Amino acid sequence: MSLPVDADLELDCRGQACPLPIVHLGRRHAEVPPGGVLAVVADDVAARHDVPAWCRMRGQEYLGEDVAADGVPRYWVRRRA
Repeated sequence: MSLPVDADLELDCRGQACPLPIVHLGRRHAEVPPGGVLAVVADDVAARHDVPAWCRMRGQEYLGEDVAADGVPRYWVRRRA
């Protein structure tokens, strides 16, 4: 599966320690319509495990990981209804 080119919403969580990237994801994912995509850019190493785990627990679709222009990991999530 290829990753989206653009996100409907990108959360910049650089410099935020666990659990803040997941807190922001949980608070803001509803801003994206069902079927929409959001990206979480986070340099906290825990995000690599936390974002997919959050998706499983919340019934959202984890699309994968790539890197932002500055080399920071970016995690892709598709919002389900």
